[in-house]
Amino acid sequence: MKKTNFDEYLAKQMEDPAFATRFKEAGEAWDVAIQLAALREQAGLSQKELARKLKTTQQQISRLESPNYEGHSLSMLRRVAKALHARVRVVLEVDPPGKAAALAEDRLPYRIK
Repeated sequence: MKKTNFDEYLAKQMEDPAFATRFKEAGEAWDVAIQLAALREQAGLSQKELARKLKTTQQQISRLESPNYEGHSLSMLRRVAKALHARVRVVLEVDPPGKAAALAEDRLPYRIK
């Protein structure tokens, strides 16, 4: 498959570690938002109906389903999952060797040579 201009642009941007980190984090938030909205829709509930079940507001459900929101608490995700007959599963994965050390080095206030 031929690469598009966007594919080439994204590949170039991904060479910047700071951009790559932001891009990955945005994807994680997007995944949570999509999953919550899909589960709610599969249950046949509106945001307002789910909010009523959880004794919260429609605005809070909207916030949880927003890809820009990063304040998901485990307790709220459990409440939503229970109301939608689902379960919460969190996976932490080890970065490739050397990446963690490189990230830690970037955060040092100064470098010793």
